[in-house]
Parts: sequence; structure tokens; C-alpha cells
Amino acid sequence: MTSRQETPDRPRRGLAEKRQAITRAARTVFGRDGYTRASIDAIAAEAGVSTRTIYNHFTGKELLFQTVVRESAAQVADAQLDIIERRLAKVTDLEADLTAFAMAWVTPLTEFADHFGLVRQINAEARHLPQAALDAWQETGPRRVSAALGHRFGELAEDGWLEAPDPGRAAAHFVLLTTTEVTQRSYWGAYPLDRAETEEIVVAGIRAFLRAYAAPHR
Repeated sequence: MTSRQETPDRPRRGLAEKRQAITRAARTVFGRDGYTRASIDAIAAEAGVSTRTIYNHFTGKELLFQTVVRESAAQVADAQLDIIERRLAKVTDLEADLTAFAMAWVTPLTEFADHFGLVRQINAEARHLPQAALDAWQETGPRRVSAALGHRFGELAEDGWLEAPDPGRAAAHFVLLTTTEVTQRSYWGAYPLDRAETEEIVVAGIRAFLRAYAAPHR
């Protein structure tokens, strides 16, 4: 009786495992070779499946790339949203709390190395990529995170910590001043900076940000 109840789940588990193997392999191959150079054959070899198996799950390379980018971006966005929640939920010392937040903000560069390999390729090949894939990446990842960070900066303004008539713009300036240099100098995590160098960049950026946005009475 038990085996008959479990049997229908086995094909579903097998399909899910195959799909996960394909998307993991695709993330590796797309991140290594880029979209235009990557082939279904190379992805199949990396995943240890046949090309027919890939086509059973995805209609072609474009859909596979779009799926991989969307799922990978969602994972990184979830991690970044968690950092916003944990680091900025309660601010007691603006400079110290923003510094801790920014230092945490750069950790996904190494924790999600495969994703940022994809991002490097997207930046290099943007004009040759399917527009649907670019839109999926932005909507699932960067725009979602930017909106959340802007909302939190708006709350900091309401609480009297910041003077930010446009919190979304303030959040964008914060990222540009504190972590964009780290991202670019490390080539999106390919060559990580050491902690002391990262902290030097972050601290200098935060001080510039506070000169522009800190509420005077604070």
C-alpha cells in the first residue's frame, strides 16, 4: 500500500531533479561562455543529460536562459531583501548601521558567484540578448530590490534620519557611493577585494552620502 502511494511521486521528483540539474548547468555554462557562445550541447554535457532531455523541459536556448536569469536573480534578490530587513530594520546610529549594511550588501558577490558570472556576461552582451531575458532579470532582481531599499530609505526620512524628498533616488545614490566601486573593481566578484579595501571604499562613500542626505538635527 505504501509503495503504491509513493510511486506517483517518483516521476515528479525525477523530473524536478533533472530540471534543477539543467538550470544549474545552464547557469554555469552561460556564466562562463555567455549567451551567444553557449550551446545546448555544452549545457547537456555539464548537466549529464541528453539534449533531448533539455528540450523536454525548455523549448530552446532563449527560454532556458530567461528561466535561469530569472531564477538566479530571484535568489540573489531574496538574499538582498533579507539584508535590508536585518540591517536596517532598526537604526540607532546612522553611520554605523549604514556601514554594517553596506558591508553586508557586498557579500552576495562571493556567495552567489555563478549569478554574478551571469551578470558579467549580461553586461558584456546586452545588445545581443533577448529583451525578454533582460526584462525578467531586471523585474525579478534589481528593480525589486531597488524598490525595497527606496522604501526603507523613505522610512528613515520619515523617522528623521535622512533628508530625502526622493527616497528612491537617495537609495540609488547610496549604492553608487558605497558598493558600486567594490562591484566594479572586483569585476562583479570575479576578483574579490580584501575586507580592509572594501571597508575603506564603503566608509568613504557613506561619509559622502551623509554629507548630502543626513538630517541636520541628527
